[in-house]
Amino acid sequence: MNLKGKNALVTGASRGIGRGCAIEMGRAGANVAVNYYSHGDEAEEVANEIRAFGGKAITLQGDVSNRLRVEEMVAETASAFGQLDLFVSNAVYSDRQLMLEADLAGFQKTIDVCMWGAFYGVRAAALQMVKQNSGGSIVVISSPHAVIPIPTAMAYNMAKAAIDHMARTAAIELATHRIRVNIVHPGWIDTPGERKFFTEEQIEAGAKTLPWKRMGRPDEIGKGVAYVLSDDADYMTGSTLTIDGGVSLPWWSNRSEGSM
Repeated sequence: MNLKGKNALVTGASRGIGRGCAIEMGRAGANVAVNYYSHGDEAEEVANEIRAFGGKAITLQGDVSNRLRVEEMVAETASAFGQLDLFVSNAVYSDRQLMLEADLAGFQKTIDVCMWGAFYGVRAAALQMVKQNSGGSIVVISSPHAVIPIPTAMAYNMAKAAIDHMARTAAIELATHRIRVNIVHPGWIDTPGERKFFTEEQIEAGAKTLPWKRMGRPDEIGKGVAYVLSDDADYMTGSTLTIDGGVSLPWWSNRSEGSM
């Protein structure tokens, strides 16, 4: 996975999956703009790790649901590094409530960040890449929630389903510009964000029920993303890479373990 000389922007990159992506891209040689919303110190830690690999890194504060700020961040990345070659849409927000009980302000925020934020980023990055006329590669971090209707997560499910189709549409529209657009579906990954919904005891117990008997790690997703972004995946566009330890399989029906 060689990204040497490539210039990237990763949204929501101070923690969790975004952090894993930014660090692995830096390890592969990319210069990386690390977007964050509210964890500036952690974003700077990520930037320092990338610099330790020999790459350039900047941090950019910004809310991805703000279209103008997203466009500014793309321009700032291109200005700092010379151009934008790679973009990873990762920033996320989610509340967990049953539809009938949902706080609609949180429901709307989930849509604004996860759906509109992804669209704003993909569009702004693509516009910059088209202007440069040198191709590019985009990855949209989605989720098995796009196809599995997990209860209490309706807004998140809706947003992820929408951005999957958005990414595939972008892939066909941007093919003539030699810009690849792909999707990555992580499974249940061990991130700080999971602590919003579960206690440590619940996480430990839940992980043991998964097909692979553990949660995934952010660096595992980052390695997959780095590959998809790289020239080694040049023939891959409009595709979905699933890295979920078997979560998308009907693991609950495994009769050999006596679950049914």
